[in-house]
Amino acid sequence: MEQTTVIGRVHSIQSLGTVDGPGVRFVAFLQGCPLRCGCCHNPDTWDLKGGEEYTPEALVAKVKRYREYFGASGGITLSGGEPLLQADFCREVFRLCHEAEIHTCLDTSGCILSDSVKALLAETDRVLLDVKYTTNEDYRQYVGCSLDSSLAFLSYLNEKKIPTTIRQVIIPTKNDSEEGILSLREIVRSHACVDRVELLPFRKICQVKYDGMGIPFPFGSLPEPSSERIRELESLLNS
Repeated sequence: MEQTTVIGRVHSIQSLGTVDGPGVRFVAFLQGCPLRCGCCHNPDTWDLKGGEEYTPEALVAKVKRYREYFGASGGITLSGGEPLLQADFCREVFRLCHEAEIHTCLDTSGCILSDSVKALLAETDRVLLDVKYTTNEDYRQYVGCSLDSSLAFLSYLNEKKIPTTIRQVIIPTKNDSEEGILSLREIVRSHACVDRVELLPFRKICQVKYDGMGIPFPFGSLPEPSSERIRELESLLNS
């Protein structure tokens, strides 16, 4: 019986990224996302039917062209959208990368934990986990899923001892309170797999995408945080 090759949908590619995982990385932003975050920078990735079709082999062939730039710590990062929607495709991409001795990193919200996702995580060297808020109420209102889903995902990462970077976009009036940061600190401290935390400033450069798509940017009226405020919250997080 002839084996069917899984096909993935890729929104865009950044060949030499420096902010999506350790070192220099080939970053593929996958198409499709089940969430509707108020701060989303990439509404053009929501539709799973969009993007360009790739086989795992075709995508990894592109990755290999840049391997000389990766050094000891770089590699591939699969981001989105939400790559967990295409877990089988991501798993095969990572498997082929491991055959080529290329480090693998997954950038995700952790909103799905199926058998396919667990198989993907078995081929994943590092996870960038976006913990958006620290209450279920905020998750339901501003994301469209529950905090419990992300925490269950994090617990599985901890169980499997997968190195994890926690990321949170700091959004003034939504998640920039001291109480929220202290709650995030407790989440970090209770999961030994987390070895890095990044607080990222909310930015509104994506407004042009919303305007072009003719849809409102939910957080378009909110201010961007100052560099000083980010430093204050980082100090609190690390205290």
